[in-house]
Amino acid sequence: MSSRLKDKAVIITGGTKGIGKGIAYMAAAEGAKVAISGRNEADGRRVVDELESRYGAEALFVQGDISRETACRRLVGETVQRFGRLDGLVNNAGIFPRGTILDTSEDMYESIFAVNMKAPFFCCKYAIEAMQQNGGGSIVHMGSTHGYKGSPNLAAYACSKGALRTLSRHIAAHYARQQIRSNWVTVGWVASEGEIELHESMGATLEELQERAKTNVPSGRMQTAEDMAYGVIYLLSDESNQVTGSELAISGGLNI
Repeated sequence: MSSRLKDKAVIITGGTKGIGKGIAYMAAAEGAKVAISGRNEADGRRVVDELESRYGAEALFVQGDISRETACRRLVGETVQRFGRLDGLVNNAGIFPRGTILDTSEDMYESIFAVNMKAPFFCCKYAIEAMQQNGGGSIVHMGSTHGYKGSPNLAAYACSKGALRTLSRHIAAHYARQQIRSNWVTVGWVASEGEIELHESMGATLEELQERAKTNVPSGRMQTAEDMAYGVIYLLSDESNQVTGSELAISGGLNI
């Protein structure tokens, strides 16, 4: 790896597993100081240990439920206290319970929006304040092909991602003058731990999912956390300093 994020301090929400962990590893390999958030302390400590031992990175885990505004404020505050600044935020944490609009309960709806929309909103609030202090920064929102209309059994999830897409464009439009950039990544069908666990609970193996992808994904395969990380690193780096309000599709053509 090179040093495309050398000395940049970045936060990755939901960084203890799946896509978030993959982004954290690549950010560290590119020279970033990395803060990750999550609810599971053991998982968080394990990732931090790996970031420090494997990449020699300065790393921080902040435990908390970022569906609460106070946790978002603490995440940004502890990151700035540790690293002295904030240059990047990756809104990656998300949940995706299945449910059509007809069988989505109020509790399911509220839990999905709390994690997928409320958390990014308030993480952005405090990240923007911190970025204003050091002349700008980059915010990356991990979206989804479902953010445009969604499949029938992901109604609330699709709506939460559509709202996240609006948040990305709102920040891009109103904070560009302060050199704060905001971009959205259209995530495809990723073979993450959560996705695999969900389908295994419904009786499908990873091998069966990969076979489905050969037919259903134009590129012929599921995407990986590494695929996502390559795009995110670009958006966090100075190489994309004129890129804001964009939608980068890393979906193997699923968004077409």
